[in-house]
Amino acid sequence: MSQAVLERRSELLKKNIQQLLIQDNQHGISRQESLFLQQMIKELHQTSHEMNGQH
Repeated sequence: MSQAVLERRSELLKKNIQQLLIQDNQHGISRQESLFLQQMIKELHQTSHEMNGQH
């Protein structure tokens, strides 16, 4: 993937992760949302690794 696509993916993942963490802190989240959050964090780490590999 291009660097621009990876950067955009990273931005979206960070935004979605932040929103879920805020929701979790304020009201709690369901098990399904928790699993989704974990998956997004894994994707963020993978995307970060891919971005660093392209430099």
